[in-house]
Amino acid sequence: MKAALLTHYGQPPRRSDAPDPEVAEGQVLVEVEAAPISPLDVFLASGSSYFGAPPLPYVPGVQGVGLVRGGSGLGRRVWFQTGAGIRPGENGAMAELVAVPPEGLVEVPEAVGSAAAAALGLSAVAAWEALSGRARLQPGERVLVLGASGAVGQVALQAARILGAGYVAGTARSPEGREAVMSRGADAAVDPTGEDVGELAGRFEAACGGPVDVVIDPIFGLAASAALRALGPGGRLVQLGSAAAETATFDSATIRGRSLSILGYTNASLGAAETSAALGTVLGHAAAGRIGLAFDTAPLAEVEQAWRRQQEGKATSRVVLVP
Repeated sequence: MKAALLTHYGQPPRRSDAPDPEVAEGQVLVEVEAAPISPLDVFLASGSSYFGAPPLPYVPGVQGVGLVRGGSGLGRRVWFQTGAGIRPGENGAMAELVAVPPEGLVEVPEAVGSAAAAALGLSAVAAWEALSGRARLQPGERVLVLGASGAVGQVALQAARILGAGYVAGTARSPEGREAVMSRGADAAVDPTGEDVGELAGRFEAACGGPVDVVIDPIFGLAASAALRALGPGGRLVQLGSAAAETATFDSATIRGRSLSILGYTNASLGAAETSAALGTVLGHAAAGRIGLAFDTAPLAEVEQAWRRQQEGKATSRVVLVP
């Protein structure tokens, strides 16, 4: 079979010949139709992730969509997850075929294309669970989504509306990004550029029409510092990524004075059943036209170029490989 093979840490994988996967007992064979290149894939392939450096070579791709080619589920179109880059010796979704355990497979509705479902995947799970599970969003609350033109951000904007938010705003640095934010149903799109935390906090609060109840933060850094100041009493900031910076500064008086909560979130805290349930819910909304995500597709032969776009931050939308 053809596969994207990673042979050097920090470098893009290359399309290569690879042996067909051996299907162990308790696994099913899936013919891959779509596999996204996510920030997690790039991080794992760097060799410096907190999971440890995966043995080389390996086929990356922690998730994908494809057709089951054996067993009782023969012919089903499913989303699947792998341990590529996390569990030593395990290959991933960026190949023509992959062997995966049947636990955690999520049937993809007929109305949702394979590439669209793959683009949503774990990013959609993170957005949905950050709002419903960690923030426990209540009807009528104001929501601010940082980095809202990214994959997690786009889904969070739409999920907030579905979950009953009274007002939803998102941040994006470029005019094109702010257009994307508005196209996902936001009430306002705000430019987060600037170095004055107080001024930026005021801008965020004004964009939300008042003190914010919930902040979804996949970027961290100065924007997160400002967003925390924009929270009203009992507000919650859910932190699930560091696309902008690894650190942020918060002052004690603001946190204590308003009884604020800073909540961490990672998909790794979910079991297979919880992940499947969350994604199944999101895909149901996608089938009904309530959730969508911008993405581009690329053939497996162009994996090097597509990977570099993601690695260098030049991808304007999620890139999905279609083997």
